[in-house]
Amino acid sequence: MTTFSVEGMSCGHCVSAVTRAVQQVDAAASVQVDLSTQTVAVTSGAATDAVKAAIEQAGYPVKAVV
Repeated sequence: MTTFSVEGMSCGHCVSAVTRAVQQVDAAASVQVDLSTQTVAVTSGAATDAVKAAIEQAGYPVKAVV
């Protein structure tokens, strides 16, 4: 599992948008978005850089990979 620190997420729409973006890279990915900590935990076979790029292309800047 890789956890991303992501800025700008505040609602259910954000959760859906980030989840869809990651699952476009890997349809089987498990995505857990925590709005209170501004983190996205992803379990995926896809490259970390590809997942990070997908989140950012959805409009949510990734501050760090933790």
